Formats: sequence, structure tokens, C-alpha cells
Amino acid sequence: MVFRAGCPDCRGRFELTAGALRLAIGATSKSTFYSFTCPDCGVSVRKPAGERIVELLTGGGVRTLRLHSTL
Repeated sequence: MVFRAGCPDCRGRFELTAGALRLAIGATSKSTFYSFTCPDCGVSVRKPAGERIVELLTGGGVRTLRLHSTL
């Protein structure tokens, strides 16, 4: 499965495989995001992931990390 993505730095648009993406699921929506390295300019990109994006990425085989907060 491939996912469409865009880079906020170089404004490149491209398709990435599940292996090129990482998903981090935190305790809140503010700490849930996905990340990738832009294939055009090499910058590390981090974007928020809402419920629908989490469903799409996990269903598409993107590696997921569950973040735990310490009290």
C-alpha cells in the first residue's frame, strides 16, 4: 500500500510505502503523529494524526509506536 504525502519545507508531493512512515500514538490527539523523511529534500517531517489517519496508517501496515506518559 502507498500513501500520498507532502513536504511543508520544499512543497514536494510524493507517494510513500508503509515502510517509509512511522506512527506514534500518544495519550492525547496532540501527542499522536506520523513522521517520514522527505524523499525530495531529506528533511524530517512530523504531522498530526487524527483518528481517521491513524486508522488508515495502521490498516496499511505502518509501523506503530505507542507512547506512554509518566506521571
